[in-house]
Amino acid sequence: MSRTAHVDVLAVLTDTLLDSHLDRSDLCVSTEDTMVVTIKDLEAFADGWNRHDVDFLMTFMAEECVFETSAGPEAAGKRYVGREQVREGFAGVFRRFPDVHFSNARHFVSGDRGLSEWLFTATTTDGKKIEVTGCDVFTFKGGKIAVKNSYLKSRTA
Repeated sequence: MSRTAHVDVLAVLTDTLLDSHLDRSDLCVSTEDTMVVTIKDLEAFADGWNRHDVDFLMTFMAEECVFETSAGPEAAGKRYVGREQVREGFAGVFRRFPDVHFSNARHFVSGDRGLSEWLFTATTTDGKKIEVTGCDVFTFKGGKIAVKNSYLKSRTA
């Protein structure tokens, strides 16, 4: 089967699975025995963030995964390593920003790397409104997200 045929099949499967909110483990396209993440995958991942659905988000993450936040004690922000910590990191975003929403998203994929740009809007638990642009830089492995490295602009008053 040609790569084009794989992509056509993927488009049909993606639409069907996303419409029914089933597990997305079969959304990745196989090319020469290598699983790759697609723009459709990143669109679905973004949708999971806007639904605040940690279980759904974790279906996109590799067994050995990392989430690096945009702020924290280290140069890379706060680093969550492994599925349990990454799950906790994702849930923490929703606790700190109960109404967080990502809009105006644009997604890019090239081989084992990807990028999502978005507008982050949220209210902190103490009532502070936030609206800034940001992005996620991804590293993929085996058709899953191995690293999600987040960046936000720092807006001044």
